Amino acid sequence: MKKILVVRFSSIGDIVLTSPVIRCLKQQTGAQVHYLTKESFASIVRNNPNVDKVITIRSKVAEAKQELLSENYDHIIDLHHNLRSSQVKRLLKKPSTSFPKLNMEKWLLVNAHINILPPIHIVDRYFETGKELGVKNDGKGLEYFIDPKNEIDILSLPEKFRSGFIALTVGAKFGTKQMPVKMISRIIHQLNKPVVLLGGKEDIARAEEIEKENRELVYNTCGKLNLDQSASLVRQSQMVIAHDTGLMHIAAAFKKKIYSVWGNTVPELGMYPYLPGEGSKIIEVKGLSCRPCSKIGYDKCPKGHFRCMKNINISEFSI
Repeated sequence: MKKILVVRFSSIGDIVLTSPVIRCLKQQTGAQVHYLTKESFASIVRNNPNVDKVITIRSKVAEAKQELLSENYDHIIDLHHNLRSSQVKRLLKKPSTSFPKLNMEKWLLVNAHINILPPIHIVDRYFETGKELGVKNDGKGLEYFIDPKNEIDILSLPEKFRSGFIALTVGAKFGTKQMPVKMISRIIHQLNKPVVLLGGKEDIARAEEIEKENRELVYNTCGKLNLDQSASLVRQSQMVIAHDTGLMHIAAAFKKKIYSVWGNTVPELGMYPYLPGEGSKIIEVKGLSCRPCSKIGYDKCPKGHFRCMKNINISEFSI
């Protein structure tokens, strides 16, 4: 039996987006599939039945050197394609394939606003790495597997949320990916439906401000749940409103209806929700000469006006 090493070190959304490749590698080749990632993201793949072994590092490939060498892999699937993954390939000296990052094309889009990117989702670019192994996309979309001990009992929520709620991600890694707090409050007021706020400890202050404005409609979980527990609420929600974040991709894995909200980044970079539920839509301000200003994001708008979020028409959030 062949043994394949998949390499993707970070982060939440990027790792979730590798799940179709993992599934198809396992099911179509019958190989053992091992996954190399950072310890802080290992929980995302540890419960995946298509992964036979997870190997982790904190920061340096050398931490896992002996373990990697002992496995005698037949092939390496590099889904990160950076300096660290190149170190892995040099260390193991095994056949490998790397996904096309299209860095020049991305640079042109961000810096010159010239779009020559192929209209191909990053998932389909990931699949380029499996071609010589005969692996093809099965079209079943993303997967996310929750540890059963982290499932949230919907009966533990306040009574008005037990018969259905909208999940809303409060934050994102960068400020320019986040809707202003007052805009989120207006959207919740307009929806007039129970909304569960999702986010980490870094989102607590924003979530508390939203909660004050919409106390009767909001259940705030920010900073109180781990990733699996938040994913459990996403899975049980009626729909999801999300920034360009990992939870957006987890929502797509559960085939949820998603309203994805885009600020300084753009879907054309290839990381929009992959095969989400019916009725999903992308909400963005088109035609801004300064957008995209980055392929990742900034803490604050470089121009100072933040029109990419402030100019969003909240009537698009009607359901």
